[in-house]
Amino acid sequence: MSSLARKPLIVGIGGTVRTGSSTEKALTVALRAVEAGGGETRLLGGEFLASLPIYNPQPGGPTAEQMVLTEAVRGADGVIVASPGYHGSISGVIKNALDTLEGLRDDARPYFTDRAVGCIITADGWQAAGTTLTTLRSIIHALRGWPTPFGAALNANSGSFDAEGACVDPKDAWQLATVGEQVLEFAKLRAAR
Repeated sequence: MSSLARKPLIVGIGGTVRTGSSTEKALTVALRAVEAGGGETRLLGGEFLASLPIYNPQPGGPTAEQMVLTEAVRGADGVIVASPGYHGSISGVIKNALDTLEGLRDDARPYFTDRAVGCIITADGWQAAGTTLTTLRSIIHALRGWPTPFGAALNANSGSFDAEGACVDPKDAWQLATVGEQVLEFAKLRAAR
């Protein structure tokens, strides 16, 4: 982004194949913080991620769903990735989405180059949350992204969000808002350069 003539676009990638997952709710809270700060958002949630075919590096061209993902990231000024912690690591649908970004390899801004990437983890326990956050940050580095200084790790359960999707625990709300705000702030700083 070369100027502040438009709102920064922050793309959220995350969720699970389960409708109404705590991971997708957490991502939505972070994206609301982006919107409150003056950014534009786009959510590629669990239902979309479940529609992506398994990434295959063989020739044949991307599917329509894979193109939606790569085009969204290509046009993004920042990204937030939210994954559940499954057995101490990111979920298969999140890994598949990140693998699909290989389609950006030959771009002028390959992968996540010049973009801050916020990390959100929801897990049933602190150990899985910590190891999953470390894994996701390592993947973001490998994709040339700049993980935000703060990554949210939520010990999530069925009571973490109210009926409207807001966090029940103020600490969780703060974590998610901080991730969204840091991604947006970085996008604005890059635009001002």
